[in-house]
Amino acid sequence: MLGAVCLAVLLGYAYGCGQPAVPPLLGTRVVGGEDARPHSWPWQISLQYNFSGTWYHTCGGTFIGSSWVLTAAHCISSSLTYRVVLGKQVLSEEDEPGSLAVGVEKIIVHEKWNSFLIVNDIALIKLEQEVEETETIQAACLPPDGLILENNYPCYITGWGRLWTNGPLADVLQQALLPVVSYEICSQRDWWGNNVRTTMVCAGGDGVVSGCNGDSGGPLNCQREGLWEVHGIVSFGSALGCNTAKKPTVFTRVSAYIDWINKNMNAN
Repeated sequence: MLGAVCLAVLLGYAYGCGQPAVPPLLGTRVVGGEDARPHSWPWQISLQYNFSGTWYHTCGGTFIGSSWVLTAAHCISSSLTYRVVLGKQVLSEEDEPGSLAVGVEKIIVHEKWNSFLIVNDIALIKLEQEVEETETIQAACLPPDGLILENNYPCYITGWGRLWTNGPLADVLQQALLPVVSYEICSQRDWWGNNVRTTMVCAGGDGVVSGCNGDSGGPLNCQREGLWEVHGIVSFGSALGCNTAKKPTVFTRVSAYIDWINKNMNAN
């Protein structure tokens, strides 16, 4: 926990990381997730790209303080122009109170990102301006370096991904309880086998709820000692469809990249 607290002090959070002004409603487990309590995940962002003058949601991400956002490398295309929308609850609401759209100054994709093996699926986005924290925009904490959560640890996935396989994107931010699946289980042959690495974390896999297209880049939110930390970045799921048994959502494990995150934030 020292790691998260120190980072919060260094970045000068006004509210303290991982402490939403509006606490999320927890403990429910429904098929496909449920509408999140408005602004209860204030670090969730919508990464949007511009096409013919219109902005479209493509991925999620996590505001980690100051002018920095964490997302997945596979969300980034060098041919697109992006913006980040913070404090968002309803995607279709253009001028939603408490939300803020910010341009992108720089995108740092992990230098060893491999799109074939889907490893090192992590990227940092530096915003064009520092963002002042409010009740609707707050930062998540980062976990201590190397921390691995035990099997069945209760975490929550959040995002505007598809509500079911090949279904529509959610308009209202969704949340779903997604317990951690240990590497020992997730790497078994009838689960993800060799596709999952120790730098990843699995969650879900019971066939009830999972991440889906459009959730990519978003956080796996896990509460420790009263603070919410982003332990995962949505990376990949089953080609058979969302909510496939023994095919949990696979996340980039943030605690495996703390040094990389700090090095790049300090250098930029």
